[in-house]
Amino acid sequence: MRRREFVFASLGSLAATVCGVATRARAAGSEAAGARQAGGGHVSGHRLPDDVSAARWHDAHRQFIENSFGRIAYIERGVGPAALFLHGFPLSSFQWRGCIDRLSSQRRCLAPDFLGLGRTEVASGQDIAPAAQADMIAAFLDGLGVQQADVIANDSGGAVAQLFVTKYPQRARTLLLTNCDVETNSPPRALLPVIEVARAGIYPDLWLEPWLKHKDVARAPTGLGGMCYSNAAHPTDAALEQYLGPLVESPQRKALVNRYALSLQPNPLAGIEARLRECRVPIRVVWGMSDTIFPARSPEYLAAIVPRFTGIRRVRGAKLFFPEEYPDIIAAEARALWNYRFSNS
Repeated sequence: MRRREFVFASLGSLAATVCGVATRARAAGSEAAGARQAGGGHVSGHRLPDDVSAARWHDAHRQFIENSFGRIAYIERGVGPAALFLHGFPLSSFQWRGCIDRLSSQRRCLAPDFLGLGRTEVASGQDIAPAAQADMIAAFLDGLGVQQADVIANDSGGAVAQLFVTKYPQRARTLLLTNCDVETNSPPRALLPVIEVARAGIYPDLWLEPWLKHKDVARAPTGLGGMCYSNAAHPTDAALEQYLGPLVESPQRKALVNRYALSLQPNPLAGIEARLRECRVPIRVVWGMSDTIFPARSPEYLAAIVPRFTGIRRVRGAKLFFPEEYPDIIAAEARALWNYRFSNS
C-alpha cells in the first residue's frame, strides 16, 4: 500500500474504532470507569494502584538536570547504591512508580524521561536516536555524581540499556532486561505502522491524541492497553495523562514524538551482538510471555551470547508493559540479580 493510502486507511480505521469503543464504554456504565479514574478497586483479580496520588507525587517531586542534551526530567527516591530505570515508548518515568516504591529502601532509584518523551526538554538540534539516548544517560549520571548503577529497562529502553552497557561497561553493575528489542528484532514488525505514520508526521494526531481524549479507546483491544497490558483496566486515566499529555501539548512536542519513532529505524542495535559477547555485566531477563510485539524466543537469543547471563524468568499472561502491572516481580528479580552480583564479584 502506498504511504498516502496507508495514512487515509489508518485515519478511517481509527475514527471507526473511536466511535465504536466510546459507544460501548458509555453503555457499560460508570462503575468500572470510576474505578479506573481513581486507580482503585479490583479488576481481573489485580488491584489497581492509586495512580491519582502517584501522579500527584510524581509531579511534585519531578526534578530537572541540564546538560548538553537538554533539560532532563527525572524522579529520584531512596538511598544506597544507584538503580537506573529506563522506560518504554511512548511512556515516561511514571512507568516505574511501583518498582521504585518497592526498591527505594535499598537503592537510590533514578528514573529519567528519555529525549522526546515525558517532561524532558530537548536541546535544539539534538539527536534523539537510541545511541544518543545512551550518551544522554551517561551525562545524566555524571551530573548526579553517579559512577555506577544497576540498570532496569523495558521496551525501547531495553535497546538503550544494551547500547549503554556496551559503550559504558564500567557504569553498569547489573542489567535487568524485560521485553525489549534485540539485534535480530529491532525495530519489531509491530512498530512499523507507527514508524510509517510518524514519517507522514501524524503519529501523535492519529494515535496518541485520540487515546488521551477517549481513554477507554486507549484501553480497548486495539489500543495501547489491549496491545501492551494484560489487565484490561490499564493504563489508568492518571497514567495516560502522565504518558501522553506532554507528547501532544504542542506542535513542537508532537514533532519530537514523530522523530523518536523515526529514530528506531534503521536497526539501532545493528552490530551490537559482538559487543554483547564481550560484555562482563551480569544480565538477567524477565519476559512477559503474552507479548505480541517482542517474541518469546528473544531471551534465548540473549542467553546464547551474553557471557554473564544469569537466567530467564518467564511471566505467563504478561504483555509488553508488564513491569507497570507486576512491580513485585521486577523488585524480586532485581534483588536476586543484585545478590548474584554481590556473591560473584
